[in-house]
Amino acid sequence: MRLTIDTEMDTYEQAIAAVQAAYGLRPDVPVAWPDAPATEQRPDPQDLAADDLAGGWTDQLLFQLIAALMPGARAVLRRITELGGTASYDDVQQHFAHHPTHPIPVSRIGGTLTSVRAAQRHLGPDGAGPLLQRDERARRYRIDNVLVPGLQRAFALADARPDLLRGQPSEPTA
Repeated sequence: MRLTIDTEMDTYEQAIAAVQAAYGLRPDVPVAWPDAPATEQRPDPQDLAADDLAGGWTDQLLFQLIAALMPGARAVLRRITELGGTASYDDVQQHFAHHPTHPIPVSRIGGTLTSVRAAQRHLGPDGAGPLLQRDERARRYRIDNVLVPGLQRAFALADARPDLLRGQPSEPTA
């Protein structure tokens, strides 16, 4: 869990209330604080399944991986996941060439995706093949079909909890 308190704007009472609300210790928050975090149960990575999907990958590990990625690499991995786990280099390059929130020049897509390999080396299961496979001859990216639903669940949690993602604002979601 990540909680950000602005020591210049938030009062001591607001900071204490935020910590207590985040841990579900106190349902009430100061009335003068309109942006207080919601006190209802927020989804958590521990809510994801720890069952082996394939090669040691679990929903929890997939979430940890996407949370560790830089926003551009996360956006590319999401796009490939949305396309069912397979996409041509050209489709990905064209999609991100003029993307409104994550533009990536054609010459940088490969470099952007190196963070997927790096994150997998640190967070992925031992001995697992690459999550994102590249077929240079066919010019395609591919994710094993059994991992696509797990990635979809991980991205759904990422949408609900952007505060847990690298490179994202840590504002509480309502």
